[in-house]
Order: sequence, then C-alpha cells, then structure tokens
Amino acid sequence: MSDADGLRYTKIPLNNGSDQIPALGFGTLIPDPIATKDATKAALEAGFRQFDCAERYRNEEHVGEAMRAVFKEGKVKRKDVFVGTKLWNNNHRPERVKPAFEASLKRLQLDYVDLYSIHTPFAFKPGDEQDPRDKNGNVIYDGATTLTNTWKALESLVEEGRCKAIGLSNVSLVQLKEVFDIARVKPAAVQVESHPYLPEWDLLDYCKRNGIVMQAFAALGHGIEPKLIDNPVITVIAKRVNKTPAQVLLAWALQRGTAPLTTSTSIRYINENFDISTLPDDAIEEITKGISTRVRLNSVVDTGIPGFIPRGR
Repeated sequence: MSDADGLRYTKIPLNNGSDQIPALGFGTLIPDPIATKDATKAALEAGFRQFDCAERYRNEEHVGEAMRAVFKEGKVKRKDVFVGTKLWNNNHRPERVKPAFEASLKRLQLDYVDLYSIHTPFAFKPGDEQDPRDKNGNVIYDGATTLTNTWKALESLVEEGRCKAIGLSNVSLVQLKEVFDIARVKPAAVQVESHPYLPEWDLLDYCKRNGIVMQAFAALGHGIEPKLIDNPVITVIAKRVNKTPAQVLLAWALQRGTAPLTTSTSIRYINENFDISTLPDDAIEEITKGISTRVRLNSVVDTGIPGFIPRGR
C-alpha cells in the first residue's frame, strides 16, 4: 500500500459546476488563540487545503492571521485553499445574515470564502449574545425565523458574488430536503457528525444523488468514550496496514465518499492525519459491517447548542 497513492489529495466536485472541495479538511475549533494560529499554520504546511471555521468558534481572526502569514510567505496560494465558515444561531434573521457574513470575512482577512454554511437549523434570539438564556438558564429561541428564510438570505450572498457556495450543518435528512426543494441555489455541502459509530448512510446516499458534499465532523470520535481509535476493528486494521487508527478512520471516511474533518494542536498528529493511504477493500468492509455500535457524540442536532464548545465561550 503506497504512502503516496493520492488519497489525501482527493477533491470532490461541488454542484455549482465550477469548484471542487479538497476532501480532507482541518477543523479550527481550538480554544486557545496561539494554539489556533500554530495549528492552522502547521496544517497548511502539512498539506491540508480545506479549512472549516465558524463565528461561534470565536477565533476566526486567529485563523485568518495564520493564513495571511503563510500566504505572504508564498508557501501556499489563497486560490489553492478552500475556506468555509458558518453563520451562528443568533444571526438567523434574514437582515442579520449579510452583516454576520461581512464580519466573518473581516475577521478572517479574506476577500471571499469558498463556503458559507448555516451552523445549526436552530434560530436563537437575535442580538450580540451568542448563547442567549432566560433567567432559568434556558436558551431563548427565535420562533419568528424559519430555516428556509435564512437560507434565502444566504442565496443572496452567492448571487451577489460574495461567496462561492453555501451549505447547511447539523441538519437531519428531512431538514435538508426541505431546504433543497425550495432552494434557488442548492446546498453545496452538508456538515454533520459522522464516523463508524454514526455513519449516516441515508443522508450520504441523498447527498451523493444530489451532488452535495457530506462533510463529516468528529471523524475520529473527538476523544469521547467509547473511543473510536481504541475500537478493536480499527486497531487490528491499523496494525495490519501499518497505519495509525486515526489514519485508518480518515481513509475510511474518504473512501466512502465523505469529506472528513479532523482537528489537532499537535504538529505530530496534524502531519500524521494528512499522511493517509488507501485502505484495501476488505478493510473498508470490515469497518462498515463489523462495527455495530451506534453513538452520537454531539447533541447539537437536538438543541442547537454545540456539545464540543464549553458554555460561556
């Protein structure tokens, strides 16, 4: 099995007819500003060309600074990097979408983003507070805003040439279909939690049939029990093919047609996570059919509250 078989450089065409997304992506949900900059720079230098950001991560400016530095050095060109960011729940009102988008662009220090997505299908109380709560500590939702109305505001950004493509995140198949059916500009990507414990086959099948890229976050299990990287099916395959469990999980995700996202602040792990190779067919089948555990690690799909971001951030 070759270390240079090209799997890591896989690109998936977008349904806008002109762009492709580098399938292996780097997620930027990193709390510390310095660690964010260092990890972003290391990921670019390792070879990652897809970066997933969000206003809710509260670190777009640090990601932007790192990218700007690497671009300025001439090591990597902006046109070769696919950057996506996401609209947070308190900005779902249509009139708030464009200002939120402009603010993300400014923080990222970019003239455009390749993908702008709705972070969750839940609208929170509009305003500057990202996590609005009532006196009892309950999230204050915005019942006056619908997902389809927010989507129409994102379509305007594409039509004005402000971003290349738009997408959805943390949605169900029903919610995706609802948007897809009314959309003038079709969703180019859908980002959901997906890994061998949560394969989301029905959603992936719908995405493939409609030319939608399925981005898979928590592709390595986010270190949460039961740990994917400790699963015996994965560890046995890893030993057999002389790769790490993480490399096996990322290869499986790519080979089944998703665009997996991985995050690390360790230069060693960043480099390892890019150094993946094609798995034999029998290994793919062992993972697909041999792992029957079903676990969702992030409850964001139920509440709009991201389980990987501590309260107060």
